[in-house]
Parts: sequence; C-alpha cells; structure tokens
Amino acid sequence: MKGKLVVLLMAATLLLPSLARAVTEEDFKVKTTQNLINLCTVSAEDPLREKAIHFCHGYLVGAYDYHVAENSGPDGKLLVCPPDPAPTRNAAIDMFIEWAKAHPQYMSEKPVETEFRFLTEKWPCKK
Repeated sequence: MKGKLVVLLMAATLLLPSLARAVTEEDFKVKTTQNLINLCTVSAEDPLREKAIHFCHGYLVGAYDYHVAENSGPDGKLLVCPPDPAPTRNAAIDMFIEWAKAHPQYMSEKPVETEFRFLTEKWPCKK
C-alpha cells in the first residue's frame, strides 16, 4: 500500500505543471480581470511567460500612469494616493494579484475597473 502511495504522489508531482492553466492568446486581449490575472500569474514553464509578465506590468502601470497624468495639475482630482514612500512596482502588483484572487466576483469585469477598485480601496485620497 505504501508503495502505491509513493507512485501516486510521484505521478501527481509530474503532472502538476501540466494541470496549471497555460496563458492563451485570448488572455492578451485582456477583456476580463481573469485574463489579466492569468498573464500576471503565468507559470515559469509557460513559453509565453516573459511576454505575459511584461504585458501584465505594462497594463497595470500604464493605466495608473494615465490616471496620474490625466488628473495632475490644479484642477486634477486623484482617486489614488499611495503612501510615501510608495511600495515598489512589484510589491503593488503582487498586492493587486492577491486582492483580485480574494475577490473572484470581479474576475469577469474589465481589468482597469478592477485595478482601480483595488487602488481606491487600498490607498484612497483623503477628502
């Protein structure tokens, strides 16, 4: 019995990488938050890993930078006010990923909306 368990565990370990969902071309269209999370959490073995991670970071940073640029100046109204010092880009993205995973109800929404839902919840500006 013990030998069968060892064989079963070894087989499961070998199959584990193949059970992970691979990134698809559809994910790069980022129609949903789930698409973006798929890109941001791509497995190390995925042949599209580098492109997926770069796309993830570019999407999230680009949306945030656009918001800051569009709302800077005397008449601007920022929605997000990170602390000083602000977290690193990687730390903020990791926080977003964990938050999104904890809020599966937003996975079918547009990713930019989910990103700003997270940001305004995490670092709202004082009024």
